[in-house]
Amino acid sequence: MLKPFYKSSNHDFNLLHGDTFELLPQFNFKFDMIFADPPYFLSSGGISVQSGKVVCVDKGDWDKSMSQDEINAFNLKWLSLCREKLKDNGTIWISGTYHNIFSVANCLTQLGYKILNVITWAKTNPPPNISCRYFTYSTEFIIWARKKEKVPHYYNYELMKHINGDTQMTDVWRLPAIAPWEKTCTKHPTQKPLGLLSRIIMASTEPGAWILDPFAGSSTTGIAANLLGRRFLGIEQDEEFAKISVARRKEIEDIKTFATYKRKIPDIVKAEDTQTDCFVCHEEIEERLPFLED
Repeated sequence: MLKPFYKSSNHDFNLLHGDTFELLPQFNFKFDMIFADPPYFLSSGGISVQSGKVVCVDKGDWDKSMSQDEINAFNLKWLSLCREKLKDNGTIWISGTYHNIFSVANCLTQLGYKILNVITWAKTNPPPNISCRYFTYSTEFIIWARKKEKVPHYYNYELMKHINGDTQMTDVWRLPAIAPWEKTCTKHPTQKPLGLLSRIIMASTEPGAWILDPFAGSSTTGIAANLLGRRFLGIEQDEEFAKISVARRKEIEDIKTFATYKRKIPDIVKAEDTQTDCFVCHEEIEERLPFLED
């Protein structure tokens, strides 16, 4: 059995520390949804602006530039492993930029996934382009795909329509990057906003669902999942990032903090006023992953 780096007392937040390529083959559990924020392979000495200061955008050795063949092989390997961890009606979301997303899309098709949408996340507060030689980079792409071509997937169409002012939600999402209140336990260099993950989770899972993140980082996926009454397993190879994940999870054990975070996410506020079963209490979803040690 695998030994968790951390698991919450009610078993809805579980974290493994190690290489996702080594850990994924060690269990057979199937998940309802996967969210993955894999390396974009951007760390090659570039610069950007953060909080008014010019900074290097190198993230770490895990994000170093590679050849296109190496990128394709990397994506094919982790997507193949993740496909084995999805239920037949499960879906996967993968974020990226033009540096890696075309490779991801090709690998998905090669492995038999069916691409459902390519979401364009238009950031409402992007950093400026200090070179003044290109348009400002203000978008990321998120591919949504299901495991099998002919097995229907879950999509909460009515909720997404309600969140979008009672009109069909398009594949362009105008959402801000992370806010200061999301950085209380320090910030991961590629941290995604809770608002983004909350929308993804509400759109494609039901309460109590199991969600996997093979590149967990600071576990925004897990925090959003728990705020919404879903269960989470994350895998993270960097111990410092894993420690940030634990601190973030412990932070929302405080009832007031838990409630405050939900109030700060507009989609959750809108979802809660529908009077539908979008959420369940933590006590109602207690279940252990069978492959984790106590």
